[in-house]
Amino acid sequence: MEFRPSEFMARVRSSVPLVHHITNYVTVNDCANICICAGGSPVMTDGPDTAEMVGISSSTVLNIGTLNPRTVDSMAVAADAARGRIPIVLDPVGAGATTYRTETAQMLMSRHPDVIKGNAGEIGVLSGAGGDVRGVDSAGSDDAADATVELARKAGCVVASTGKVDYVSDGSILLELSNGSDMLGMVSGTGCMVSSVVGCYVGACGADVMSVAAAITAFNVASERAAGDSRGPGTFKPALMDALHSLNGEELDSAARWRVL
Repeated sequence: MEFRPSEFMARVRSSVPLVHHITNYVTVNDCANICICAGGSPVMTDGPDTAEMVGISSSTVLNIGTLNPRTVDSMAVAADAARGRIPIVLDPVGAGATTYRTETAQMLMSRHPDVIKGNAGEIGVLSGAGGDVRGVDSAGSDDAADATVELARKAGCVVASTGKVDYVSDGSILLELSNGSDMLGMVSGTGCMVSSVVGCYVGACGADVMSVAAAITAFNVASERAAGDSRGPGTFKPALMDALHSLNGEELDSAARWRVL
């Protein structure tokens, strides 16, 4: 199998997909900016015009990081408006930590997202394999690879599980991705930012294993470069945005570490 993430990155940058978000208020500005740096155009709408905005977007990202009844209702509206028309990316932040989060994630899963991207604990919980989720942080599950495949089969979509090693599967193909930096765990919002980048890539390229893997790889390769250019967490986040913005195709392809399992 050949995998050239630069080809997906080029399609994102040439098409500038409009990525609709309903995301959490802790990271909303970071998500908007990383979307721009990846080559997309972000819009954050969760009000009465949600369905109309979804109708003109290339993809929609639903992130349950900070929940309330109004935003949950808006996510359901967005998912219904997007279904069968544009890719839906679900980020089930904190699923497994509380009943409300888990039930909201399951409600949105019932609306058939095209991609579910979560950390290993969240994916383990939703797959039924089990996972340890505290707040919005994850201690992982015993076998993230198996949980990724199981949830992909159960939900009928592409699933990405992120952690020290990332896995992406559609229930048949399973990719292991090994790029990234420990600095990603030192600042808030990087998981949400990954979902926004995935939104850009599936909005421009369609939702499949390779487009999702290309998005995660581009983000993680940029994080490696940013870690070398920063002095600590405070300078890492802007360096990450700079690195993703200036990433070139040759650098991306040569740095990508991946394998088919």
